[in-house]
Amino acid sequence: MSSQGNTSQIQGSIVAIVTPMHEDGSLDFDSLTRLVEWHIAEGTDGIVAVGTTGESATLDVVEHASVIEHVIKVAAGRIAIIAGTGANSTREAIELTQTAKKLGADAALLVTPYYNKPTQEGLYQHYRTIAEAVDLPQMLYNVPGRTGVDMHNDTAIRLAEVDGIFAIKDATGDLVRGQDLITRLKALPNGGIDVFSGDDATAWRLIGLGAKGNVSVTANVAPRIMHEICSAALTGNAALAEQLNAQIAILHQILFCESNPIPVKWALTDMGKIPLGVRLPLTVLANEFQPRVHAALLESGVLSR
Repeated sequence: MSSQGNTSQIQGSIVAIVTPMHEDGSLDFDSLTRLVEWHIAEGTDGIVAVGTTGESATLDVVEHASVIEHVIKVAAGRIAIIAGTGANSTREAIELTQTAKKLGADAALLVTPYYNKPTQEGLYQHYRTIAEAVDLPQMLYNVPGRTGVDMHNDTAIRLAEVDGIFAIKDATGDLVRGQDLITRLKALPNGGIDVFSGDDATAWRLIGLGAKGNVSVTANVAPRIMHEICSAALTGNAALAEQLNAQIAILHQILFCESNPIPVKWALTDMGKIPLGVRLPLTVLANEFQPRVHAALLESGVLSR
């Protein structure tokens, strides 16, 4: 369990915010400012800057730092800012995490190393090495559907004993597995680490099982209701959480009709929030899906008819 920094306030709806871009692919900091202010006004509890949804894979090191710095500056301490600093090189992940610390991030989110497919021992050593090198609270991030590597619960339990690691984002969507992880973590002598959902469709259920919140894609377009869902689940009001979730369940599905963040960026453009900019190899949402995303925004009440 991390003893560094105040991570107790990191809970609820944590938006994995998009990185706005102009149509030529250049970064749009004015739109980013407006998004951060909108999220704070709508009740979002925290922001992940430059995660998967923030197109971390196609931002260079300077851009990566500049987006994190900008989000921290605009938020000005009003909500928690978690910097995406994962990499499939331990050395690079350390450097990115050191930069996030210098910029004033509250914590770092580190995805499991992708493509090179480390073993479970490799995952353990990767995260332990980063935690020992940088004094910044670290949230592990397991999303095997994107990375090609799956951190087993046994490995997460081992890492929960490492000082500096305070949480894990579980994006498997497997509630049985999630419940097992939460139960085993709570039984640890040090109290374990926090669990956050990384799957919007099942988040309210995982919170009901003991998770602290949801690192959300859907919150990009529906921040207030996602905050309300998480708040209801955290206070034990499962009926309200389920009812609210049903209102935006269609978004959890349609926002993955193509690879994230393609649909959610198009949705935000449809809402008038950002320009229509993504970077290759990602492309603008295919024409065949655009009416479906628009209809889902209307059906969920995100857009007015």
